Amino acid sequence: MLLVADSGSTKADWILTRSDNQAIHFRTKGINPFFLSEKDIIQVFQNAPEVQEYVDEVREIYFFGAGCSSPDRREIISNALSKVFKNAFVSVDIDIIASIYATCGSDPGICCILGTGSNISYFDGVKIHDSKHGLGYILGDEGSGTYFGRKLITSFLYGTMPAELSVPFGEKFSIDKESVIKRIYQQASPNSFLASFAPFMSDHIDHPFIVDLLKNGFDEFVETNIKSYPDHKRQICHFVGSIAFHFKDLLKEICETKGIRVGKILKHPIDELSSFILHNEVKNL
Repeated sequence: MLLVADSGSTKADWILTRSDNQAIHFRTKGINPFFLSEKDIIQVFQNAPEVQEYVDEVREIYFFGAGCSSPDRREIISNALSKVFKNAFVSVDIDIIASIYATCGSDPGICCILGTGSNISYFDGVKIHDSKHGLGYILGDEGSGTYFGRKLITSFLYGTMPAELSVPFGEKFSIDKESVIKRIYQQASPNSFLASFAPFMSDHIDHPFIVDLLKNGFDEFVETNIKSYPDHKRQICHFVGSIAFHFKDLLKEICETKGIRVGKILKHPIDELSSFILHNEVKNL
């Protein structure tokens, strides 16, 4: 049996392909080793009944996730998965590789993640080129859920959000300065907390304040990330993630004005990712 996972900080999508080629889809809490310990990760599977009866039958696991850029972080996840799935070979790698498999396949292209966080990489068809980006929710994450959540919260607390938005925002989230500071600086997963405010934009997508907020965020992502590649206008640029998917019309508009050729825009890459791994030899990128 083959188990494939694509995990962000908020949620993780899984596909278990049984020996009869039947696929079982399920979702768990996001598994990011920056915020979860080995023990925490093991507990995630105690709340995943879909896979419980198959833990001894899984033979291969390919896990791709946020926060897996360093060997020690990958080891946290690998150790946890090995303790749950005792008979499985485990491979752990960064989430951008999953997005490349799902969008580029074996073809060259630029792949962007716009979900809870943001990231970008260039794939030349053989290997991934080193990126200076993906600095996280404090230093980077331009155009991501955490970026927009931060913008919404600060405009609300500073009193710069238009009244026709600030009233429903306050009613929906019931936040104040003290509660926000405590939640971000003293509790776990502050990035997911910030990103949880982003869906508010979908409810008010026609308001000029929200439109400008999205356009400015996507513009910053393009200027900071995509334009860092000298030949970016010659490449197909793919996007993965809930922010890219839900606001794809505005994203495409910004890209078009800057000469960016947009390819696939996927909300969740798990189906394309699992299919790629099933039908291709996974190589070390």
